[in-house]
Amino acid sequence: MKENWVDTDLQYIWHPCSQMKDYETLKPIVIERGEGSMLYDVDGKEYIDIISSWWCNLLGHCNPRINEAIKKQLDTLEHVIFANLSHKPAITLAQRLSKLVPKGLAKFHFNDNGSGAVEAALKMAFQYQYQTGHPERQKFMCLSEGYHGETIGALSVGSMDLFAKIYKPMLMETVHTAAPDCYRCPYGQQRDTCRCECFEKAEEDFAKHGHELAAVIVEPLVQGCAGMRMYPPLYLEKLRKLCDAYGVLLIADEIATGFGRTGKMFAFDHTSVSPDIMTVSKALTGGYMPMSITIVTQDIYDAFYADYGEYKAFMHSHTYAGNPMGCAAALAVLDIMEEDHVLDTAAERATYLHEQLNAALGNHPHVGEIRHIGLINAIELVKDRETKEAFDSKQRTGYQIYKAALDRGLLLRPLGDVLYFNPALTIDKETLDTAIAKTVEAIGAVIG
Repeated sequence: MKENWVDTDLQYIWHPCSQMKDYETLKPIVIERGEGSMLYDVDGKEYIDIISSWWCNLLGHCNPRINEAIKKQLDTLEHVIFANLSHKPAITLAQRLSKLVPKGLAKFHFNDNGSGAVEAALKMAFQYQYQTGHPERQKFMCLSEGYHGETIGALSVGSMDLFAKIYKPMLMETVHTAAPDCYRCPYGQQRDTCRCECFEKAEEDFAKHGHELAAVIVEPLVQGCAGMRMYPPLYLEKLRKLCDAYGVLLIADEIATGFGRTGKMFAFDHTSVSPDIMTVSKALTGGYMPMSITIVTQDIYDAFYADYGEYKAFMHSHTYAGNPMGCAAALAVLDIMEEDHVLDTAAERATYLHEQLNAALGNHPHVGEIRHIGLINAIELVKDRETKEAFDSKQRTGYQIYKAALDRGLLLRPLGDVLYFNPALTIDKETLDTAIAKTVEAIGAVIG
């Protein structure tokens, strides 16, 4: 008797970030295999993974070179406790990344997922301030509409009620400052030419709270879950200067933006400054293995370095920290990016993709803006293009388009009413053309 995989899934599995009642009408799609930018379900239907499986699949599904690296590592060492033990893949990875990360970042603390890296970053910042004579610095500042993960600390420094509202009694008190909103700029400016006039909001909040802040955490240049909201590098440079003036640490959450997603290796590479702490995950292993790293400056590391009896150690650990197979995958990712000049090819594809999306949808009456950085393109759908009035959220316009796209073989999971492309850096032009055509069809089927 043939297994009914969909029914069995629904009998046992609670899927992430889902209202399971929706699955009564939109059944789970059971994926059999992947290859490049394509996914194939158990019935043989193909889908273009234009969102690279929640932004992590950097170099295509089942990349032969990453596959081989993991297979080779599996026959040598699958995992080992990372406290007082180490291994060559982790050492080599840290050594290689040290030459790529923003200037000043020097020490690598391994974790096993993105939220875990953020939790580590927050705890490091708090403990650093305490151990350097500033126990009064106990709060964190974050940007409105920010997202940093699902664990309690990460939720506390997020600003999206969709994820955090119900848990507020559990969350720590944080300072939320207004993030740049370049599409609906209250100052009437354009993101490509402004002087970040909106930064005055951060200056006001620093004046009120700067003395009690341990750190500020930001998603550099792209606020992902907010609908791929994008802002200028100048904002980060101003923020760096402000943090220095007040003695506040700057945490860059590069979990979604790292490893070429913005056109450069890291989003902070678009600026002339560096953060004090940086978190990386997702594309770190090419989307293969759950692994993350919290990277800090030597100064922060030194604040924890003392005799055991001083109790200054960072007592934070994850069972799968430094997993050798994850490190092997990450090393293969770096090999491919360097040897195949992936960023150069991706830059060409990025220009092509944005031009083609603009040609196909730039004048659509319900497309307010198509913003882009690197291969990330975000299509903001609006009820009224002139006034920028949004659709009624109860209509779930983006979700309806998502379903129409699935019918056409395109995985186009929206962020509210923002449709976005965030494909593997290795995607080819033919696949991009097909994805654009399917997007136009799906939009047309729902809103004309």
